[in-house]
Amino acid sequence: MRRLSSLLLPLVGVLYPFVVYFGVNRIAPPQFALVLAAIWLVRAPALRRQPGGLWMLGTALGYCVLLGLSGEAFLLRWYPTLISLLLLATFGLSLRYGPPLVERIARATTPDFPAHAVSYTRKVTWVWVAFFVFNGAVSAALTLWASLQWWTLYNSLIVYFIMGALLGGEWLLRRRLQVVAA
Repeated sequence: MRRLSSLLLPLVGVLYPFVVYFGVNRIAPPQFALVLAAIWLVRAPALRRQPGGLWMLGTALGYCVLLGLSGEAFLLRWYPTLISLLLLATFGLSLRYGPPLVERIARATTPDFPAHAVSYTRKVTWVWVAFFVFNGAVSAALTLWASLQWWTLYNSLIVYFIMGALLGGEWLLRRRLQVVAA
């Protein structure tokens, strides 16, 4: 059950733009809000144990309350921007209060994490901060000034290609740096 709940939010994030695109004229915003709130509440126990998890949960639930009470379909399009801002805050605050989030992830998978890699993980965390600034700005701009089709295309497809390029590029760079260091 825990594994299913940990996959639920990312899956919803990927499917969300499609659900909005195809459901905005069929499903009332308060119903969207209830489903989103329920998914965040399912993740609440795990989020409580993560750094910043409670404020992420509170912010997401606040968004759900606003969406549910207002009933404004336009607010549905702000969810990807909100998620990008939450991730920006998570990565950015980890740089300030340490250790950087990428270092935490690396240490979880590599128990004998080398000391010289700490500065590298800090730089990679900065790259993700820049990505989330960019993504939040693009998503907000599309929400404000673009059609639903363009908003959906970016938030359901293009952003994942950009993330994949970032992940793939970082992986290739890390492999190259490991070869050079060896």
